[in-house]
Amino acid sequence: MNTNKYIPHPADVSNVELPAELNELAESIAKNVHEVWSQSRISEGWTYGPIRDDEKKETPCLVPYEELPEIEKAYDRNTAFNTLKYIVSLGFQISKWYEDI
Repeated sequence: MNTNKYIPHPADVSNVELPAELNELAESIAKNVHEVWSQSRISEGWTYGPIRDDEKKETPCLVPYEELPEIEKAYDRNTAFNTLKYIVSLGFQISKWYEDI
């Protein structure tokens, strides 16, 4: 039984507005979040399966980001947007300083 009384307190970034030009960056970060997650799962022995099965270590989310259901993409986008908002809330500016990544 977990008796941990930990209560998360993420930074409140609800009032941070991102410039529209960061939408493309957020989507790129969301895709990378999925890639990192997928790589981690595969290294833990997970494989693709039509339904999530923790015992068999199967998940339907081990597919390219573009093939994920929108609800799964939304989870990754939420991580990306909140990370960008947090960076901005700390006073940093995000700008692209060269064309090709």
